[in-house]
Amino acid sequence: MPTIGWFEILIIVAIAIIVLGPKDFPIMLKKVGSWIGTIKNYINNVQNEVSNIDIENDKVEKKEEKKHESE
Repeated sequence: MPTIGWFEILIIVAIAIIVLGPKDFPIMLKKVGSWIGTIKNYINNVQNEVSNIDIENDKVEKKEEKKHESE
């Protein structure tokens, strides 16, 4: 997976300032930050749901093992 260094970020910021203009650039940064926060929250929720499903499956498997051992 390629990594983005400080120089690449600086180039992207410079191009964004040229394209958007210095007046609209802070507004766009706020929007992008909001989008990133929303995406992080969504990913975190998905990871929590997958973890909960995995924990529930483990509990069910342990109950089934105990049931088979007692028979």
